[in-house]
Amino acid sequence: MTTVHVAAPEQGAQFLAPNEIVPLLIGATVGEVERELVLQTLARCDGNRTRASRVLGLSVRTLRNKIRLYAASGIEVPAYQD
Repeated sequence: MTTVHVAAPEQGAQFLAPNEIVPLLIGATVGEVERELVLQTLARCDGNRTRASRVLGLSVRTLRNKIRLYAASGIEVPAYQD
């Protein structure tokens, strides 16, 4: 799997253009890309599942189910931070 880590803007990262991102994603499955997007969004939302679900356009229940699957697979999921 190819993992793409794009830092959040508040960390001083520059935005990547689609033509710069797509080559990084080639070779990854849709599920892998989705998982990375979910995990990075959750991290950016400080583990707040309600906010992350809004950003992703998912219901909180769907996001919770995805998180449960990731955790069961041994993937570290960002925890809620106050």
